[in-house]
Amino acid sequence: MVRRLLAQLVAWLSTLPGRFIDGFPALLSRYGLVDRDKSTEALDLAAPVMVTGGLRIFLRIADFAMVGLALGDAAIAGLELGFQYYFIGFGLSLAVTSGTISVVSRLQGAGEEARADLAVKQSLWLALLISAPLTVASWVYAEPLVGLLTNDPDAIRFGGVYLSIVMLSLAPRFWSMVAARALAGSADTRTPMYVRLLTLPTNIVLNAVLIFGLGPAPRLGIAGAAIGTAVANTLAAAVFFALLVSGRYVVTLRLGGRQLDLDLLTEIVRVALPLSGMRLLQTFARFPFLFVLGVLGTPTVAAFAIGRRVMLLALMPAWGYSTAASTLVGQYVGAGDDTDAGEYGWQTVRIALVTQLLIAAVLVVFARPISLLFGTEYPDLTVTFIRVFALAVAGFSVSRTMRGSLRGAGDTRWPLYGTFVGSYLYRIPVAVLALPVGFAVTIPVLGITLTPGMGWGLPAIFAAIVGDYYVKAAVNTGRFWTGKWRAVARASGVGADD
Repeated sequence: MVRRLLAQLVAWLSTLPGRFIDGFPALLSRYGLVDRDKSTEALDLAAPVMVTGGLRIFLRIADFAMVGLALGDAAIAGLELGFQYYFIGFGLSLAVTSGTISVVSRLQGAGEEARADLAVKQSLWLALLISAPLTVASWVYAEPLVGLLTNDPDAIRFGGVYLSIVMLSLAPRFWSMVAARALAGSADTRTPMYVRLLTLPTNIVLNAVLIFGLGPAPRLGIAGAAIGTAVANTLAAAVFFALLVSGRYVVTLRLGGRQLDLDLLTEIVRVALPLSGMRLLQTFARFPFLFVLGVLGTPTVAAFAIGRRVMLLALMPAWGYSTAASTLVGQYVGAGDDTDAGEYGWQTVRIALVTQLLIAAVLVVFARPISLLFGTEYPDLTVTFIRVFALAVAGFSVSRTMRGSLRGAGDTRWPLYGTFVGSYLYRIPVAVLALPVGFAVTIPVLGITLTPGMGWGLPAIFAAIVGDYYVKAAVNTGRFWTGKWRAVARASGVGADD
């Protein structure tokens, strides 16, 4: 009897994803918010990426919570600061793999499967070329790099240990992103989800065992968090490699045969270069911002880190919808159907916005009990940061999803422009107003010293966070609205001609 009830429960639970994918767009279409068919197709592609992204975010949240409980706010700050340098490599991997998904989706739409396979190989070589020097630099200069952002010796020590270890797995992480995006470009977003369902829980268990020294394992603290992540990244890369060389999937990694296609490599780089610039701009903009937070104090850095990680649960669906938008826009524009390509872009951003606002509302309501899970000594400050990030969710949703649509067409310059305007012309100038009046900031490259602070404190920080996302959303949406991305896709020579 019990066995039969459990079987029925499992069978019922297995139907929930399909019910949600069918039911949520149907509900929204009833109120005229979305087109049911197009938004259902977008959600079907986005959902597995959301699951993968959600697992990744839960992993980062678990990392911060376990490190905070074991070592305190200084370790949380060190983890956040060390992670920024990992973001350089991770951001570049996202940029290169954006070229992968753009090229693969257009070639699949045009029915050129063999060239799509060759594009995967070009992306792999790029991944190895970029990741190797970054790994070496981070191993050698870990603590000095973290020390650029804070003068707290404990935060520097914690951040340096984490950075030096976790960067050893940058190349495997890079390859995993290439494989996942190549499959997504072929409208297969479920296989990457299954791989992450295997590796990310492994990551969490390893981190817990090594951070706290559970069972016979030594208590390694923040080094345990880095080791667990590095092992899981390597495991995921091995699984993806085995899958893509097996020849059983829509795209295949063919080890023999032709190794280089300059036309494909050029197109991947053409799409990736603006996005690489955008990612580097985003990453480097974090450093002066975190420097300002560091001046305001380690508790502020820790509260910001926790608030951002929590609100990533609301931001996470944008990754799925962005991938779906890239795939759908890329495939339809690759097949020569520009009208449907545009419609899929707009419908995807609509359902993305509704999804993320609903999640953000729930997180705001439960902000205080969530903040207490991290063991922070400053829960009130953490709750404030969570709610500030919630105000930015709509901007992030539109910005990221529209960027995915532009990426699918191979039009990646305008997201770069939006990042520059939002980060360097708005976010940093507004953030520095938080510095105390008379606080001296030296710019070594220019050899000048400034005192830009107005003593505005946290209100300036909050305004910088929220406004940045809406500036980027305005730029990306404006570009997609003009329709000029169609000409960019045609001029690339990948996919259907005029």
